[in-house]
Amino acid sequence: MVVQVVLVHGIRTSASMWRTQVEYLSARGNPVTAVDLPGHGTRMAEEFTLEGAFATIDEAVRRAASEGPVLLAAHSMGGLLSIEYVGREDPPPVAGFIAASCTAIPRGVGLATYRMLARRFDSLPDRGMWLTERMLARTLPEETRADFGAGGYAFDAQDVALQSLSVLDLLAALRRIDVPLWFVNGQFDQLRANERLFTRVAPRAELIVVPRTTHLVTAMRPRVFNALLGLALTTLEST
Repeated sequence: MVVQVVLVHGIRTSASMWRTQVEYLSARGNPVTAVDLPGHGTRMAEEFTLEGAFATIDEAVRRAASEGPVLLAAHSMGGLLSIEYVGREDPPPVAGFIAASCTAIPRGVGLATYRMLARRFDSLPDRGMWLTERMLARTLPEETRADFGAGGYAFDAQDVALQSLSVLDLLAALRRIDVPLWFVNGQFDQLRANERLFTRVAPRAELIVVPRTTHLVTAMRPRVFNALLGLALTTLEST
């Protein structure tokens, strides 16, 4: 059967961040669903909750699983949520999992510092959009530069979402993930802090580090990330 793909975005952005991946998967012949989490994208007016986020991922996965095996690919916050989701004691119908830019435990000083910086950034004039645009212009190729913000930025959901992540028990979830798992990180990603621990704990995990790439690996190196999607799909198709 044809492998179905579900894509989960990171914090502040939306399903629009996956535009190049959706185009690649569609051309390859793999049905694809890119979700908007609560408080993000088309659901900006909703409140972000963990329950709502997990329900969104689960609904997309189970709908796709009715048509064939599912590859779940998720970035940053979406990756952290998806680790917890795939690693449930009653595992969902996921055949393979790509977790991008999310190998850090969101607790303690690191999370508190991230929240503080996010709040300060949000307090800037125009909520720091001038700085966001400058950073994206310096790091992303023109073909993907607009994708992260095309669905709008979820400023109001950001702090609640970050705070919610602290309750996740990622190591316990990783130990239970018994499907092929690929961790994909950029070389200069700030969330690489626990990548070796994550890889050691997860029984079927591989770590792929993309050189000269930041946290925004899906958009900074879209062709490389698409090739990694192809690798995962080929692996699942051969089993």
